[in-house]
Amino acid sequence: RMLWKMNNKRYFVTAIGTDSGKTLFSAILVEALKADYWKPVQAGFPRDTETVQSLVSNKISRFHPEGYLLNTPASPHAAAKIDHVRIEAKKIEVPQTDNHLIIEGAGGALVPLNDDELVIDLPRQWDMEVILVSNLYLGSINHTLLTVEALKSRKLKVRGLVFNGPENRESEQIIRQKSGYQLLMNLRDQEVINPKVVLSLAEELRTHLQE
Repeated sequence: RMLWKMNNKRYFVTAIGTDSGKTLFSAILVEALKADYWKPVQAGFPRDTETVQSLVSNKISRFHPEGYLLNTPASPHAAAKIDHVRIEAKKIEVPQTDNHLIIEGAGGALVPLNDDELVIDLPRQWDMEVILVSNLYLGSINHTLLTVEALKSRKLKVRGLVFNGPENRESEQIIRQKSGYQLLMNLRDQEVINPKVVLSLAEELRTHLQE
C-alpha cells in the first residue's frame, strides 16, 4: 500500500443536479493534474469510470474500482435497495495512491446514499476540498445557491466553482457574488468531446488551479 503524500491534491467533484457535467469536468481535472480517478458510488451503466478513462490520454492516471457498483440508474439509496445492498459511508475506503486523486460524487450534492447519509457527507468524512459544477439553465441560480447553502452549513472547504453550458453573464455574476467561490472554469458547450478536446481544456484549467 502506497502512502498519501501531503502535497497531493484530493478533490471531490459534486454538482447541483444530475447530468450537470460532473463526469466531463472530472475527466478534464484528471487530465490537468494527471491525477487518479475514483467514483465511490456508481448507480447504473455505462460506468462514469469508463467514460473518464476514454477521455483521458495521459499514462500516469489510474482508475480505481468503485466502492459500490449498482445496476439501476437511480438515486443511490433506491438503487441499493433494488440490489439488496445497504450503502454505508464509513465502509467506503478511499483508494491508497501516491498521486493526486479526483473523486466524483453521484448525482447532486444532497442525493441520499441511504436513509440517513447524503453524497455530501463523503467529502466531509474524508476532509476533502469540494469543486461544485453548476450547469446554467432557467432556475439554476436557485439550485446553485441552495447547494452553496448546504456546503456552507456543513463548513465544507470549497476549492471553486465550474459553470457548464452557454454563457449567461447575469446568472454567473450573481452566483459568484453570493457564493464567494472562485471560478475555476467556464465549460462551454463543446461540438465534440474527445481526448484531444479534454487535453486542451485541461491546459486551460491548469492555469486557474495555480491561481
